[in-house]
Amino acid sequence: MFHNITTDPEVLGGKPCIKGTRLSVEFILELFASGAAQMDILQTYPQLTPESLEEALRFAAESLKRDTLLTAEIAS
Repeated sequence: MFHNITTDPEVLGGKPCIKGTRLSVEFILELFASGAAQMDILQTYPQLTPESLEEALRFAAESLKRDTLLTAEIAS
């Protein structure tokens, strides 16, 4: 369900992150909450894709909806 989100205890203490980056879902939410537009985020962090940003938002929404932390893909 969430192919672009991963957790790894060795990266940011296991916080859900966008795969292949050290950018947490929490950080992405903070960027949007501070008023950053998707295009601004993509320009500042070229390792991100529109799909990975969308998935980070969906992951956060699902986590809140269930009131539990969802399991993300474990990095190997």
